[in-house]
Amino acid sequence: MAIERTYAEINEKIKSGKAVVLTAEEILSLVEEKGISEATRQVDVVTTGTFSAMCSSGVFLNFGHPKPRIKMQKVWLNGIPAYSGIAAVDAYLGATELPEDDPCNSNYPGEFRYGGGHVIHDLVARKPVKLEAVSHGTDCYPRRELETYITLDDINEATLFNPRNAYQNYNCAVNLSDRTIYTYLGMLKPDLGNAHYCSAGQLSPLLNDPYFLTIGIGTRIFLGGGTGYVAWSGTQHFPGIQEDGQGNSYGPAGGTLSLIGDLKQMKPNWLVGASILGYGATLMVGIGIPIPILNEEVMRCVSVTDSDLYAPVVDYSQAYGQRIPGNLGYVSYAQLKSGKITVNGREVPTAPLSSYPKAREIAETLKQWIEKGEFFLTEPVKLLPSCKDGITARTLELKGI
Repeated sequence: MAIERTYAEINEKIKSGKAVVLTAEEILSLVEEKGISEATRQVDVVTTGTFSAMCSSGVFLNFGHPKPRIKMQKVWLNGIPAYSGIAAVDAYLGATELPEDDPCNSNYPGEFRYGGGHVIHDLVARKPVKLEAVSHGTDCYPRRELETYITLDDINEATLFNPRNAYQNYNCAVNLSDRTIYTYLGMLKPDLGNAHYCSAGQLSPLLNDPYFLTIGIGTRIFLGGGTGYVAWSGTQHFPGIQEDGQGNSYGPAGGTLSLIGDLKQMKPNWLVGASILGYGATLMVGIGIPIPILNEEVMRCVSVTDSDLYAPVVDYSQAYGQRIPGNLGYVSYAQLKSGKITVNGREVPTAPLSSYPKAREIAETLKQWIEKGEFFLTEPVKLLPSCKDGITARTLELKGI
Protein backbone atom coordinates (compact mmCIF):
# COMPACT_ATOMS: atom_id res chain seq x y z
CA MET A 1 0.00 0.00 0.00
CA ALA A 2 1.33 3.44 -0.97
CA ILE A 3 2.36 5.69 1.91
CA GLU A 4 0.42 8.95 2.34
CA ARG A 5 1.20 11.23 5.30
CA THR A 6 -0.24 14.53 6.44
CA TYR A 7 1.53 17.45 8.10
CA ALA A 8 -0.54 16.85 11.22
CA GLU A 9 0.60 13.23 11.42
CA ILE A 10 4.24 14.19 11.03
CA ASN A 11 3.96 16.94 13.63
CA GLU A 12 2.38 14.49 16.07
CA LYS A 13 5.39 12.21 15.62
CA ILE A 14 7.73 15.17 16.18
CA LYS A 15 5.81 16.05 19.35
CA SER A 16 6.11 12.49 20.67
CA GLY A 17 9.80 12.24 19.74
CA LYS A 18 9.18 9.46 17.22
CA ALA A 19 9.80 11.29 13.96
CA VAL A 20 12.54 9.87 11.75
CA VAL A 21 14.56 12.71 10.27
CA LEU A 22 17.47 12.46 7.82
CA THR A 23 19.44 15.11 5.96
CA ALA A 24 19.34 15.28 2.16
CA GLU A 25 22.78 13.63 2.18
CA GLU A 26 21.81 10.83 4.54
CA ILE A 27 18.69 9.91 2.58
CA LEU A 28 20.75 8.99 -0.49
CA SER A 29 22.35 5.89 1.00
CA LEU A 30 19.03 4.74 2.49
CA VAL A 31 17.26 5.02 -0.87
CA GLU A 32 20.13 3.22 -2.59
CA GLU A 33 19.94 0.39 -0.04
CA LYS A 34 16.17 0.12 0.55
CA GLY A 35 14.55 1.70 -2.49
CA ILE A 36 12.01 4.53 -2.76
CA SER A 37 9.03 2.70 -1.24
CA GLU A 38 10.79 1.42 1.87
CA ALA A 39 12.62 4.71 2.43
CA THR A 40 9.25 6.50 2.25
CA ARG A 41 7.88 4.14 4.91
CA GLN A 42 10.82 4.73 7.24
CA VAL A 43 11.44 8.50 6.99
CA ASP A 44 9.17 11.39 7.98
CA VAL A 45 11.28 14.47 7.19
CA VAL A 46 14.35 15.27 5.08
CA THR A 47 16.31 18.45 5.85
CA THR A 48 18.16 20.60 3.34
CA GLY A 49 20.60 23.50 3.57
CA THR A 50 22.42 26.21 1.68
CA PHE A 51 24.86 28.98 2.60
CA SER A 52 25.77 31.52 -0.02
CA ALA A 53 25.74 35.15 -1.09
CA MET A 54 22.15 36.32 -1.49
CA CYS A 55 22.17 39.91 -2.70
CA SER A 56 18.41 40.34 -2.64
CA SER A 57 18.31 40.57 1.15
CA GLY A 58 17.70 43.27 3.72
CA VAL A 59 16.06 44.35 6.97
CA PHE A 60 13.07 46.45 7.95
CA LEU A 61 13.97 48.43 11.07
CA ASN A 62 11.70 50.37 13.42
CA PHE A 63 13.90 52.59 15.57
CA GLY A 64 11.27 54.00 17.92
CA HIS A 65 10.90 57.73 18.57
CA PRO A 66 13.45 59.94 20.29
CA LYS A 67 12.35 62.91 22.39
CA PRO A 68 11.22 65.09 20.69
CA ARG A 69 9.81 62.92 17.90
CA ILE A 70 11.26 62.86 14.39
CA LYS A 71 10.01 61.95 10.91
CA MET A 72 13.13 60.47 9.36
CA GLN A 73 13.57 61.73 5.82
CA LYS A 74 17.06 60.29 5.30
CA VAL A 75 18.76 57.60 7.39
CA TRP A 76 22.31 56.23 7.55
CA LEU A 77 23.60 53.24 9.51
CA ASN A 78 27.40 53.25 9.89
CA GLY A 79 27.36 55.58 6.90
CA ILE A 80 25.26 53.25 4.74
CA PRO A 81 22.02 54.82 3.43
CA ALA A 82 18.76 53.08 4.32
CA TYR A 83 15.48 53.73 2.53
CA SER A 84 13.19 55.75 4.80
CA GLY A 85 10.21 56.49 2.57
CA ILE A 86 7.97 54.23 4.65
CA ALA A 87 6.91 55.90 7.90
CA ALA A 88 8.31 58.23 10.54
CA VAL A 89 10.91 55.94 12.13
CA ASP A 90 10.93 52.94 9.79
CA ALA A 91 13.63 52.15 7.26
CA TYR A 92 14.73 49.32 4.96
CA LEU A 93 18.43 48.55 4.65
CA GLY A 94 19.45 46.52 1.59
CA ALA A 95 22.39 44.14 1.68
CA THR A 96 24.10 45.64 -1.38
CA GLU A 97 23.81 49.32 -0.37
CA LEU A 98 27.13 51.20 -0.25
CA PRO A 99 28.39 54.38 1.45
CA GLU A 100 27.67 57.48 -0.62
CA ASP A 101 31.41 58.19 -0.86
CA ASP A 102 32.44 54.63 -1.79
CA PRO A 103 34.85 54.74 -4.76
CA CYS A 104 33.07 51.69 -6.23
CA ASN A 105 34.83 50.68 -9.46
CA SER A 106 36.44 54.06 -10.12
CA ASN A 107 39.71 52.37 -9.08
CA TYR A 108 39.02 49.10 -10.86
CA PRO A 109 38.47 46.54 -9.47
CA GLY A 110 36.79 48.12 -6.46
CA GLU A 111 37.06 46.47 -3.05
CA PHE A 112 33.59 47.32 -1.69
CA ARG A 113 34.84 46.87 1.85
CA TYR A 114 31.65 47.76 3.72
CA GLY A 115 28.00 47.78 2.74
CA GLY A 116 24.50 46.97 3.91
CA GLY A 117 25.27 43.29 4.43
CA HIS A 118 28.09 44.20 6.80
CA VAL A 119 25.76 46.47 8.81
CA ILE A 120 23.25 43.61 9.12
CA HIS A 121 26.04 41.33 10.33
CA ASP A 122 27.17 43.95 12.87
CA LEU A 123 23.61 44.33 14.17
CA VAL A 124 23.19 40.56 14.59
CA ALA A 125 26.58 40.44 16.33
CA ARG A 126 25.21 43.04 18.79
CA LYS A 127 27.86 45.59 17.85
CA PRO A 128 27.07 49.32 18.28
CA VAL A 129 25.96 50.88 15.00
CA LYS A 130 25.92 54.62 14.33
CA LEU A 131 22.44 55.90 13.45
CA GLU A 132 22.10 59.26 11.70
CA ALA A 133 18.86 60.82 10.50
CA VAL A 134 17.65 64.14 9.15
CA SER A 135 14.14 65.51 8.74
CA HIS A 136 12.31 68.46 7.23
CA GLY A 137 10.36 68.77 10.53
CA THR A 138 6.60 68.83 11.04
CA ASP A 139 4.26 70.07 13.75
CA CYS A 140 3.81 66.53 15.06
CA TYR A 141 7.43 65.47 14.45
CA PRO A 142 9.46 68.63 15.22
CA ARG A 143 12.98 67.15 15.51
CA ARG A 144 15.21 67.78 12.49
CA GLU A 145 18.42 65.84 13.26
CA LEU A 146 19.46 62.71 15.15
CA GLU A 147 22.88 61.17 15.71
CA THR A 148 23.37 58.30 18.16
CA TYR A 149 24.61 54.73 18.54
CA ILE A 150 22.25 51.77 18.72
CA THR A 151 22.43 48.01 19.04
CA LEU A 152 19.96 45.44 17.77
CA ASP A 153 18.42 45.19 21.23
CA ASP A 154 17.68 48.94 21.24
CA ILE A 155 15.53 48.67 18.10
CA ASN A 156 11.79 48.12 18.49
CA GLU A 157 11.48 45.62 15.63
CA ALA A 158 14.04 44.25 13.20
CA THR A 159 12.64 42.03 10.46
CA LEU A 160 14.85 40.30 7.94
CA PHE A 161 12.91 40.40 4.67
CA ASN A 162 14.70 38.98 1.65
CA PRO A 163 12.86 39.40 -1.66
CA ARG A 164 14.86 36.75 -3.52
CA ASN A 165 16.75 33.94 -1.79
CA ALA A 166 17.55 30.23 -2.19
CA TYR A 167 17.90 30.35 -5.98
CA GLN A 168 16.93 26.92 -7.27
CA ASN A 169 19.78 26.60 -9.75
CA TYR A 170 22.61 28.72 -11.03
CA ASN A 171 24.92 29.25 -13.94
CA CYS A 172 28.44 27.90 -13.99
CA ALA A 173 30.38 31.02 -15.00
CA VAL A 174 33.39 31.08 -17.33
CA ASN A 175 35.32 33.76 -19.20
CA LEU A 176 36.04 33.39 -22.93
CA SER A 177 37.73 36.78 -23.25
CA ASP A 178 41.45 37.60 -23.05
CA ARG A 179 41.14 39.69 -19.89
CA THR A 180 40.29 39.00 -16.24
CA ILE A 181 36.70 39.93 -15.34
CA TYR A 182 35.02 40.49 -11.97
CA THR A 183 31.47 39.24 -11.49
CA TYR A 184 29.00 38.31 -8.75
CA LEU A 185 30.39 34.80 -9.21
CA GLY A 186 33.87 36.04 -8.42
CA MET A 187 37.01 36.70 -10.44
CA LEU A 188 37.06 34.80 -13.72
CA LYS A 189 40.41 34.29 -15.41
CA PRO A 190 40.79 34.85 -19.15
CA ASP A 191 40.58 32.17 -21.83
CA LEU A 192 38.65 29.61 -19.71
CA GLY A 193 41.14 29.92 -16.86
CA ASN A 194 38.58 28.85 -14.24
CA ALA A 195 34.90 28.17 -13.67
CA HIS A 196 32.77 29.20 -10.68
CA TYR A 197 29.43 27.79 -9.56
CA CYS A 198 27.12 28.57 -6.66
CA SER A 199 24.94 25.79 -5.26
CA ALA A 200 24.93 23.11 -2.58
CA GLY A 201 23.66 20.70 -5.24
CA GLN A 202 22.11 17.63 -3.61
CA LEU A 203 21.68 19.52 -0.31
CA SER A 204 20.11 22.62 -1.83
CA PRO A 205 16.48 23.21 -0.74
CA LEU A 206 14.75 23.92 -4.05
CA LEU A 207 16.68 21.23 -5.93
CA ASN A 208 15.14 18.75 -3.47
CA ASP A 209 11.62 20.02 -4.13
CA PRO A 210 11.78 20.99 -7.81
CA TYR A 211 7.99 21.00 -8.28
CA PHE A 212 7.24 22.85 -5.01
CA LEU A 213 5.24 19.91 -3.69
CA THR A 214 5.94 20.87 -0.06
CA ILE A 215 7.54 24.34 -0.13
CA GLY A 216 5.12 27.25 -0.35
CA ILE A 217 3.80 30.35 1.36
CA GLY A 218 4.00 29.82 5.11
CA THR A 219 6.67 27.09 5.12
CA ARG A 220 8.66 27.34 8.37
CA ILE A 221 12.42 27.29 7.79
CA PHE A 222 15.87 27.77 9.29
CA LEU A 223 16.79 31.36 8.41
CA GLY A 224 20.04 32.99 9.47
CA GLY A 225 20.32 30.74 12.52
CA GLY A 226 16.76 31.45 13.70
CA THR A 227 13.27 30.57 12.55
CA GLY A 228 11.80 32.16 9.44
CA TYR A 229 9.07 31.62 6.89
CA VAL A 230 8.49 31.62 3.15
CA ALA A 231 6.53 34.83 2.59
CA TRP A 232 5.95 34.54 -1.16
CA SER A 233 7.62 33.40 -4.33
CA GLY A 234 10.84 35.33 -4.81
CA THR A 235 11.45 37.92 -7.48
CA GLN A 236 12.60 36.37 -10.78
CA HIS A 237 10.67 33.21 -9.80
CA PHE A 238 10.85 30.98 -12.87
CA PRO A 239 10.60 27.36 -11.72
CA GLY A 240 10.90 25.71 -15.12
CA ILE A 241 12.86 22.72 -16.37
CA GLN A 242 16.06 23.33 -18.33
CA GLU A 243 16.17 21.97 -21.88
CA ASP A 244 18.88 22.11 -24.50
CA GLY A 245 18.26 22.82 -28.17
CA GLN A 246 17.44 19.17 -28.81
CA GLY A 247 14.79 19.03 -26.09
CA ASN A 248 16.91 17.08 -23.58
CA SER A 249 15.95 17.82 -19.96
CA TYR A 250 18.59 19.06 -17.52
CA GLY A 251 16.48 19.45 -14.41
CA PRO A 252 15.25 22.40 -12.31
CA ALA A 253 15.79 25.98 -13.38
CA GLY A 254 15.18 29.22 -11.49
CA GLY A 255 12.61 29.06 -8.72
CA THR A 256 13.21 31.55 -5.88
CA LEU A 257 11.75 32.36 -2.47
CA SER A 258 10.89 35.54 -0.59
CA LEU A 259 11.78 34.97 3.07
CA ILE A 260 10.98 36.68 6.36
CA GLY A 261 12.09 36.29 9.97
CA ASP A 262 12.90 38.03 13.25
CA LEU A 263 16.47 39.38 13.00
CA LYS A 264 16.79 39.33 16.79
CA GLN A 265 16.67 35.51 16.77
CA MET A 266 19.44 35.18 14.22
CA LYS A 267 23.16 34.48 14.58
CA PRO A 268 26.16 36.30 13.09
CA ASN A 269 27.72 33.09 11.76
CA TRP A 270 24.65 32.56 9.52
CA LEU A 271 24.27 36.17 8.30
CA VAL A 272 27.69 37.38 7.16
CA GLY A 273 28.51 40.59 5.31
CA ALA A 274 30.73 39.97 2.31
CA SER A 275 32.65 41.95 -0.30
CA ILE A 276 32.95 40.70 -3.87
CA LEU A 277 35.96 42.22 -5.62
CA GLY A 278 34.98 44.38 -8.55
CA TYR A 279 31.27 43.74 -8.01
CA GLY A 280 29.91 44.96 -4.69
CA ALA A 281 28.78 44.20 -1.15
CA THR A 282 26.36 41.42 -0.26
CA LEU A 283 25.13 39.17 2.54
CA MET A 284 25.90 35.48 3.03
CA VAL A 285 22.68 33.83 4.21
CA GLY A 286 22.14 30.42 5.78
CA ILE A 287 18.85 28.72 4.86
CA GLY A 288 17.52 25.29 5.75
CA ILE A 289 14.16 23.92 4.66
CA PRO A 290 12.52 20.74 6.00
CA ILE A 291 10.79 18.57 3.43
CA PRO A 292 8.00 16.38 4.82
CA ILE A 293 7.90 12.96 3.19
CA LEU A 294 4.21 12.95 2.33
CA ASN A 295 4.46 10.21 -0.29
CA GLU A 296 6.77 8.43 -2.71
CA GLU A 297 6.75 11.31 -5.19
CA VAL A 298 8.33 13.58 -2.59
CA MET A 299 10.86 10.87 -1.73
CA ARG A 300 11.88 10.58 -5.39
CA CYS A 301 12.54 14.32 -5.43
CA VAL A 302 14.76 14.31 -2.32
CA SER A 303 16.76 11.30 -3.50
CA VAL A 304 18.49 13.20 -6.32
CA THR A 305 22.28 13.17 -6.27
CA ASP A 306 24.84 15.63 -7.59
CA SER A 307 25.10 13.39 -10.67
CA ASP A 308 21.41 14.07 -11.43
CA LEU A 309 21.61 17.87 -11.17
CA TYR A 310 22.97 20.14 -13.90
CA ALA A 311 24.05 23.76 -14.32
CA PRO A 312 24.40 25.58 -17.66
CA VAL A 313 27.89 26.85 -18.49
CA VAL A 314 27.68 30.53 -19.47
CA ASP A 315 30.28 32.98 -20.76
CA TYR A 316 30.26 36.04 -18.47
CA SER A 317 32.64 38.12 -20.58
CA GLN A 318 30.09 38.69 -23.36
CA ALA A 319 27.01 36.43 -23.47
CA TYR A 320 25.76 37.04 -19.93
CA GLY A 321 26.16 40.82 -19.84
CA GLN A 322 24.72 41.29 -23.34
CA ARG A 323 21.88 38.78 -22.78
CA ILE A 324 22.93 36.62 -25.73
CA PRO A 325 20.80 33.45 -25.63
CA GLY A 326 22.22 29.97 -25.18
CA ASN A 327 25.10 28.48 -23.25
CA LEU A 328 28.21 26.36 -23.66
CA GLY A 329 26.58 23.15 -22.50
CA TYR A 330 25.56 21.60 -19.18
CA VAL A 331 27.66 20.08 -16.40
CA SER A 332 26.54 18.06 -13.39
CA TYR A 333 27.26 19.14 -9.85
CA ALA A 334 29.22 15.92 -9.44
CA GLN A 335 31.51 17.12 -12.23
CA LEU A 336 31.71 20.61 -10.75
CA LYS A 337 32.58 19.25 -7.32
CA SER A 338 35.28 17.01 -8.80
CA GLY A 339 37.37 20.14 -9.32
CA LYS A 340 37.37 20.22 -13.11
CA ILE A 341 35.02 20.25 -16.09
CA THR A 342 35.47 20.23 -19.86
CA VAL A 343 34.35 23.31 -21.82
CA ASN A 344 34.95 23.69 -25.56
CA GLY A 345 37.31 20.73 -25.35
CA ARG A 346 39.37 22.39 -22.59
CA GLU A 347 39.84 21.13 -19.05
CA VAL A 348 38.80 23.95 -16.70
CA PRO A 349 39.34 24.03 -12.90
CA THR A 350 36.21 24.71 -10.82
CA ALA A 351 35.49 26.33 -7.46
CA PRO A 352 32.27 26.98 -5.49
CA LEU A 353 31.01 30.35 -4.26
CA SER A 354 28.68 28.65 -1.79
CA SER A 355 29.81 26.54 1.19
CA TYR A 356 28.90 22.87 1.12
CA PRO A 357 30.23 22.21 4.66
CA LYS A 358 28.02 25.00 6.02
CA ALA A 359 25.03 23.71 4.03
CA ARG A 360 25.64 20.32 5.64
CA GLU A 361 25.81 21.94 9.08
CA ILE A 362 22.51 23.77 8.50
CA ALA A 363 20.74 20.57 7.42
CA GLU A 364 22.10 18.76 10.48
CA THR A 365 21.12 21.60 12.84
CA LEU A 366 17.58 21.66 11.46
CA LYS A 367 17.42 17.88 11.82
CA GLN A 368 18.38 18.18 15.51
CA TRP A 369 15.77 20.90 16.13
CA ILE A 370 13.06 18.62 14.75
CA GLU A 371 14.27 15.54 16.62
CA LYS A 372 14.24 17.50 19.89
CA GLY A 373 10.68 18.70 19.28
CA GLU A 374 11.82 22.32 18.99
CA PHE A 375 10.71 22.79 15.38
CA PHE A 376 7.38 21.80 13.82
CA LEU A 377 6.31 21.84 10.20
CA THR A 378 3.75 24.19 8.69
CA GLU A 379 1.41 23.27 5.86
CA PRO A 380 1.93 25.90 3.16
CA VAL A 381 -0.19 27.58 0.56
CA LYS A 382 0.98 26.56 -2.91
CA LEU A 383 3.49 28.78 -4.69
CA LEU A 384 2.45 29.63 -8.23
CA PRO A 385 3.59 29.02 -10.83
CA SER A 386 5.54 25.77 -10.51
CA CYS A 387 6.91 23.19 -12.91
CA LYS A 388 3.77 21.14 -12.30
CA ASP A 389 1.84 23.88 -14.07
CA GLY A 390 3.44 22.93 -17.36
CA ILE A 391 6.29 25.45 -17.41
CA THR A 392 9.42 24.54 -19.36
CA ALA A 393 12.41 26.83 -19.33
CA ARG A 394 13.85 28.22 -22.52
CA THR A 395 17.32 27.14 -23.59
CA LEU A 396 18.46 28.55 -20.37
CA GLU A 397 20.75 31.30 -19.25
CA LEU A 398 19.79 31.42 -15.59
CA LYS A 399 19.19 34.86 -14.16
CA GLY A 400 21.72 36.36 -11.77
CA ILE A 401 21.61 37.86 -8.30
